[in-house]
Amino acid sequence: MNKILWINPFGNSNFDQPIKDYLNQGKGQSTEVETISFKRGPNHVEYHYYESLLLLDILHAIRRKEKEGYDAAIIGCFYDPGLREAREITQRMVVTAPAEASLHIASTLGNSFSIIVGRNKWIPAMQENVVKYGLKDRLASFKSIDMGVLDFHQDPDKTIKRIIAAAREAVEKDRAEVIVLGCTIQFGFYRELQDMLGVPVIDAVLAPLKYAEFLIEVRNRFGWGHSKKYGYESPPLEEIKSWRIAEQYNLGDLWE
Repeated sequence: MNKILWINPFGNSNFDQPIKDYLNQGKGQSTEVETISFKRGPNHVEYHYYESLLLLDILHAIRRKEKEGYDAAIIGCFYDPGLREAREITQRMVVTAPAEASLHIASTLGNSFSIIVGRNKWIPAMQENVVKYGLKDRLASFKSIDMGVLDFHQDPDKTIKRIIAAAREAVEKDRAEVIVLGCTIQFGFYRELQDMLGVPVIDAVLAPLKYAEFLIEVRNRFGWGHSKKYGYESPPLEEIKSWRIAEQYNLGDLWE
């Protein structure tokens, strides 16, 4: 059984069970999923300050779950916060996040993709990720529906109408061949949109789940895990211990 951790980077558990139920609908038979959130912090990550507040908890949760034997972790925010850092502090566990997974899948399903976001505020950080993942030339457009994270499931009918309008414009005017839903809390809307538009619509919860399962399989069968050479090289354990990092940050035996 492969164990995958889904992290909702929020200071509340409101989405833990709904996303776990959704993941269970899409997971493979040999996959077990757990969703977690945190007891402190903001209720969304629309601002970089909020993201910074949550980063330590994200990283230390991943480190602890690796010690407990989990095979993969998914950082459940389309900003992909802490992805590089998490790969640096893990050894066997594979780590992914929604933007990386969704955009790589989208790039294999069409020549161009558009990303549907909640607010224009989100676009600069997400555009940086598109560039970082080497997919700038595949981006047709960003489309904002002028809704915050916590608005999406308040009135699902309103949300889907706005997503449909934005996605239709992306396909018809921007020539997008694939639509990417650019927030994990847009989960559940992809199928109706896909049937209506006739193009692949990437769900930002299901995409990293399937990507994580793929990464686990290629690691287990072929030994293809995250490289520890150069970029993801782990910090020396001797330094962490000698600087008393665990003690200073009340981390218990996290670095034992």
